Order: sequence, then C-alpha cells, then structure tokens
Amino acid sequence: MKNNKKWGMLALIMMFWFTISFITNILGPLIPDIIHNFELKDLAMAGFIPTSFFLAYAIMSIPAGILIDKYGEKSVLFTGFLMPFIGTILFACFPFYLMLLLSSFIIGLGMAMLQTVLNPLQRAVGGEENYAFIAELAQFMFGVASFVSPLVYTWLIRALAPGVYESGQNLLLDILAKVTPATLPWVSLYWVFTLLLLIMLVVVALVRFPRIELKEDERSGSSSSYKTLFRQKYVWLFFLGIFCYVSTEQGVSIFMSTFLEQYHGIDPKTVGAQSISYFWGSMTIGCLFGMFLLKLIDSKRLLQISGMLSMILLLLALFGTAEIAIWAFPAIGFCISMMYSIVFSLALNTVTQNHGSFAGVLCSAIVGGACGPLFISLLSDATSLRVGMLLVLVFMGYITFIGFWAHPLVNNKTVSLKELFTFRK
Repeated sequence: MKNNKKWGMLALIMMFWFTISFITNILGPLIPDIIHNFELKDLAMAGFIPTSFFLAYAIMSIPAGILIDKYGEKSVLFTGFLMPFIGTILFACFPFYLMLLLSSFIIGLGMAMLQTVLNPLQRAVGGEENYAFIAELAQFMFGVASFVSPLVYTWLIRALAPGVYESGQNLLLDILAKVTPATLPWVSLYWVFTLLLLIMLVVVALVRFPRIELKEDERSGSSSSYKTLFRQKYVWLFFLGIFCYVSTEQGVSIFMSTFLEQYHGIDPKTVGAQSISYFWGSMTIGCLFGMFLLKLIDSKRLLQISGMLSMILLLLALFGTAEIAIWAFPAIGFCISMMYSIVFSLALNTVTQNHGSFAGVLCSAIVGGACGPLFISLLSDATSLRVGMLLVLVFMGYITFIGFWAHPLVNNKTVSLKELFTFRK
C-alpha cells in the first residue's frame, strides 16, 4: 500500500474510532434526563439501559471474529455501522423507554462488530512495526470523542431549550427542532448520531479495504482450547478483573452526573455533563502518561498504585463537598486509565498457548458494563446512590488485588529515568 493511501486509510480508521466512542460513551449525561423525562420509578430502570448495550456487546464479541473470516472485513464494517444506524433512528423516531432499551441493544451489537474488525484492520494497514503506536493513537481518538460528546449534548440542550431556541438562526438547529419533541431536546443527539452513522455507511460502501488475516491472538480458538482454559482458576480470576474494570469505568461515568445532582444540586445538563467530559478527557491523558510510567515502573506495582489512588478519589468524591466531588470524579478517570491494558497484558502473559481463546474470554468480560451499573442501581434503590456507588470500591479493590497475586511469565521491561532520557546515536 502506497504511503498516501496508507495514511488516508489510517485517518479513516481514526474517524471510525471517533464515531464509535462519540456514540457509546454518552449515557452518563443522558441518565438524569432519561429518569426525569420517562418518569422512571427507580434507578434500576435506568441501569437496564447500559445493561442492554453491554449485554449485546458481550454476546457479539466472539462471533464477530467468525463473521470476519466468513464474509470479509468490509461486510462486517458495513453491518457494524448499519446496526447502530438502525438503533439510533428507531429511538429518534420513537422516543420512549422500551425503544431506548431496544436501541441500546442494537447499537451494542454493531459496536462489538466494529471493534473486532478495526483492531486487525489497523494492524494490516499500518504494519506490525507501527501497531503499538497506532493502537495508542486509536485509544487517544477514542478518548477525544468521549470528551467531546458530553459537550455537544450540553450545547444542544441549551440551544434547543424552550424559550432559548429561535428559528432561522442556525440551519442544523432548525432541522433538529422540527424532528425532535420540544420536551425532549436531548433526543436531538440521536439524530446527530444517525447523520454521523449515515456518513460512515456511505464511506464504507465507497472505500476499498485491504484484506486482513486474523492473528492467533485475534482468532477464536477451538472448543477444546476453551475447555482447557475454563478449567484453570487464573482464567476466571483475570476474567473477573476485566469485569471489574468495565464495571468501574461505566459505574462512575454513568452515575456521576446523577450523584452530583442528587447530593449537591448540580445541574446535570451543564456542570454534570462537563464533569463526565473531563472524566473521559483525564482518562485519555492518563493513557498517554501510562505509556511513560510503564517504562519506569513494573506493571504490577503501577496497578497497585493506581488502584489505591482511585479508591481514595472515589471516597473523596462520595463523601466530600461539592467542590471536591467535581474534581475527584474526573480524576478517577486518570487513575483507572491504565488498568485495562495492564490486567489484559498480565493475563495473556500468564499463559504459553491458547492466547486467542483467552483473549476472547477476556473480551467477553465486557459484560461487566452490563452487570456493574445494574448492580449499583439495584443497591442504590434499596439504600441510596451513595451506598450503591460504594460497590465501585469493591471493583477497584479487586483490580488492585490483581497487582499483588498475578505472576506473569514475562514482566514488562523497565528502565531508569536516566536511561529513558538518554539517547544513543
């Protein structure tokens, strides 16, 4: 592949990652609106929304690899964008609670397909020698989109608010105002998603993608390999680690705005949404900083430190003043940013074979995004949201515990600070 085509394809892949994150990480700001507008009787009903999304995600994670082998990357890419397109337009046209659950499930199916095909695609386009850099760039783009989407939500809510919106001032707002119920201005975001996904569908249909061959660690293994893995205790322990991480990430981001509203009277449409934006933004910065720290500190020790700091920050956010909570919640994003990659690498470095099957098992642990918020909401309904979010402390504690008991066959290579900044000719 020529350089200009290669860079054009990589730019396109980054746009795909942006779209995925822009759509999937918006639930946090929407939860207070969903509760109020749909008059949900308890928090658990709101918790079913991320459950429907991540349940679909977990279901499709392993089959998506099989679909790539059978139908090719372009077909899976197109279907991956088609599913959320259908999901978003269904809810945009019929904005009620049950349709939102169905929409979230359909979107989850598509997003699982997209993430499964994009990882090997960016390796094939960028080359093996650049894969680590490109993967980190994709993570950065993912974080940028997560930072931007709550800000777009805030802008739309303000611009379309009754008494604020004026016809003829902005063409986009005029169109959105015509197709969005005046009492549900946040639904306009789903029309934005629909438009963005339509653009992606057109692009995928027109672009020719290189053929990809799944590597061993990207391919689902045989049934015997799974049977072998499931008999190993460490497999379940690492599965629980990924489960707890996703539960932590989603539990904090989804309920943060609702907590700030309930306990501190903070407007979820402005400061609450901004806090979620800063959470994802600090996570993005943390990912970049983590690359530097992993050169200096053993990954197990770094997992211990980040886990302890995240637990301290969570306690400050839950029991501190409004001012403390506003900065403590986003700071959690920075501390947990390295956890997923560290736990995943520790797990794969613990085995000598069946890496592909083990990776598939670990990826299915994303079901934590379905279960974690649901558990938090059920406990919150039985007690209070503050008590419910203390469950995140348990998730963080287990992840921290991994840093003490994990015994990988290969540890990450570290250097001194002096060596890191010493450039040899």
